[in-house]
Amino acid sequence: MELPSAGIHYPGSLGEFQAWFQSDADCLDYLEWLRWPSGFVCPACDHAGGWRLGDGRFMCADCGDRTSVTAGTIFDRTRTPLTVWFAACWHFACGKDGISALSLKRTLEIGSYQTAWAMLHRLRSVLVRPDRELLRGKVEVDETYIGGLDPGLPGGRAQGKKILTCVAVEILEPKGFGRCRMAPVADGSAQSLLGFVSANVEPGATVITDAWQSYRGLEKKGYVHDRRSQRAASARGEDPGALLPAVHRIASLAKRWLLGTHQGAVEAAHLPSYLNEFVFRFNRRRSRSRGMLFYRVMELAVAHDPVRYKDLVRTKGPKAKKPKPPGKRGHPPSLERPRQHRPWRHNSG
Repeated sequence: MELPSAGIHYPGSLGEFQAWFQSDADCLDYLEWLRWPSGFVCPACDHAGGWRLGDGRFMCADCGDRTSVTAGTIFDRTRTPLTVWFAACWHFACGKDGISALSLKRTLEIGSYQTAWAMLHRLRSVLVRPDRELLRGKVEVDETYIGGLDPGLPGGRAQGKKILTCVAVEILEPKGFGRCRMAPVADGSAQSLLGFVSANVEPGATVITDAWQSYRGLEKKGYVHDRRSQRAASARGEDPGALLPAVHRIASLAKRWLLGTHQGAVEAAHLPSYLNEFVFRFNRRRSRSRGMLFYRVMELAVAHDPVRYKDLVRTKGPKAKKPKPPGKRGHPPSLERPRQHRPWRHNSG
């Protein structure tokens, strides 16, 4: 299978991006090419083949079902022009640290903060593939509090207003970090911590943790457990903080990113989405082109089910002020310009 290339499968620069996607028709054609690279395949019955109707939709040659390119994706029923969606995705994926909803609103002159907020959360919702590979080899695992502990709370894993988050990082030989995973957990119990490891680390891997008792069941779960005691390290005159350098480094980077890009303004109910974005960026930090990240996000977007606004604002934690649904003024004007050419079609046969 041909590897995606800049200038053919995705734009390699902002200038190229602007040249490629000058109209909603260009954007729609690119989505069609990503979704059905070998031609139309019916989402209802998986039959390959059909007709393009006069209204732009497709009709299956087998079951007769009618559908559009954006139906069943995160762009389903959107009232925001696709040129604006594509520009939002470019800034989201290709900016070094991403972009906040407020910055996106200002950059694209979107009419309301709520529209920009919802667009970014829809993009974040596609970043985790259900079939993604688990971490393997040697993996450090620890927990951290996003934002730090509340003053006066007893114990290193005490619960408070801050959110306990598990971090797992692959350790490469002879040095360096591989991929990472991050996710909030309910508490520091064995059920929560072992559940995080099982969901993110391949059985048979060597899991390196501190001496916290909740990790003692790792061997029964099929892992090799490398247990490191901070107390023993202190007795040897070593720095206890150096026992798990990878997870501490990744946790520090994540907190700095949240504070820098989003000013720390992240509600507990939405923290998993922001952590997924951080993990997506970190795991692709060596990508040869920023445009490749745009390509990957768009590829995931056309394969993801629709995400409704009501699902984005629905929270399980303490009630918070919900963003107002975008009104008529909230939808930005199209960024359309005269169309020139579509490189992804000319170069893919």
